[in-house]
Amino acid sequence: MSFRNQTVYRKQVLPLNLIVALGLLAILTFTSIFFIAPARAAGVQTLTGSINGAAYLIQVPPNWNGTLVLYSHGYQTPNLAAPGAPNPNPPTDAGDPITGNALLAQGYALAGSAYRSTGWALEDAFKDQTALLDYFNTQFGKPQRTIAWGHSLGGIITAGLVQKFPQRFDAALPMCGVLSGGVGTWNQALDATFAFKVLLASTSPLQLVHITNPGGNLGLAEQLLAQAQATPQGRARLALVAAFGDTPGWFDPTSAEPASNDYASREYNQFLWSKNVNFPFVFAFRAELEARSGGNPSWNTGVNYRVQLAHSINRDEVRALYREAGLNLEQDLEALEDAPRISADPKAVSYLSKNISFNGEIHIPVLTMHTSGDGLVVPQNEETYAKAVEEAGNNRWLREIFIDRAGHCSFTPAETLAAFQTLVNRLNTGRWDGSTRTELLNSEATALGPQFNVLLQAGGKPTAPAFFNYKPSQFLRPFTLVRGDDDRKRRDD
Repeated sequence: MSFRNQTVYRKQVLPLNLIVALGLLAILTFTSIFFIAPARAAGVQTLTGSINGAAYLIQVPPNWNGTLVLYSHGYQTPNLAAPGAPNPNPPTDAGDPITGNALLAQGYALAGSAYRSTGWALEDAFKDQTALLDYFNTQFGKPQRTIAWGHSLGGIITAGLVQKFPQRFDAALPMCGVLSGGVGTWNQALDATFAFKVLLASTSPLQLVHITNPGGNLGLAEQLLAQAQATPQGRARLALVAAFGDTPGWFDPTSAEPASNDYASREYNQFLWSKNVNFPFVFAFRAELEARSGGNPSWNTGVNYRVQLAHSINRDEVRALYREAGLNLEQDLEALEDAPRISADPKAVSYLSKNISFNGEIHIPVLTMHTSGDGLVVPQNEETYAKAVEEAGNNRWLREIFIDRAGHCSFTPAETLAAFQTLVNRLNTGRWDGSTRTELLNSEATALGPQFNVLLQAGGKPTAPAFFNYKPSQFLRPFTLVRGDDDRKRRDD
């Protein structure tokens, strides 16, 4: 789903249907509607069916090289109009058909499960993806190698698969993944919605947790968002809301990033992220997560919002817009400190921690990829994942690469294929060496030719590769399962 068509949906459909349309942004499975992919390699054997209620797709080329590439797709919106009723959820085995067909032509087998449920379907995804691996083995024999990859929610599933089932995988490529883990991700989202409620909706019935009417709650949040954006005071406070989520001030993948001191443009782009992408998740889709986990898995007890702002990438923007609006930032921060906090339900925290948070235990090559201007799954996810891996003593297995572009999962096929080949080279040689240098990655992506250097989210617009050197700031609400040094030493002994 492109940003452009997403806006069309917002103008034409009712709010509850809007939820479904917006959620498709993170799935990234049907970009072929915007760009006609090259024909699939001849002689590909295709298997479809269902395992325990989860549809699957397998494609094996006649020149199979012995490597299976297992794809985990992104977030599929739950049917909030009729809880328990399924939404369309077809299987896919690649993020886009151009990339998928290129891998088939190179001899890679592809497979992917749709999972048996939608929403925060990690528990089902772990079961359904491993069941698909078992089924593949019965049909084609055990692969010589298995590589996991996926986008967005599929990125966290990919990282979760190699953490939970390390013996089943040889390498992994999580892309634009929710690598802060479930607890950290939803805690940071709660910080932003808490500030929105306290500063812009204090007298409204807007629900942050235990959401009883997702469609109505989202509609109310959107009304309040539009009202706030209409005034300088409201825009300043929306910038503070964005700061607690580190939302970038860059929205359109085809545009240049606004200057770091162009605070008006950056705030407007943050507003677009809220309006077009993030609000459905935090004010509507959270209800599906709560139903699945048995309660509210998020808390902000003990959070110091002055400290959070001081660590945010948007702190200078917030201070400047507050000055321009004639608002007292300290007064608003005090209001956040004084407001009643939200506690989590322990059962729900336990569920979300298992599905999933990260302990840094990787013992196979893992290469992650992220855009710097991702406002749905911010690039700071990579920082907290890398820190967990380093604290567990496994950083030799991990490399992280970044694309200088706005958008969620807005990679070209050329960039994806360059990353994939880098991971394969690491498997073949046993060394990273300089394989993740940006100049090398950009050269490899360019060499693939114009048919691969296109941005599918922009309708196939020609787009040069944009790997660059980037170090994300710290994730504001980290939650990992890394053991302490003493425990790790005892375990290693």
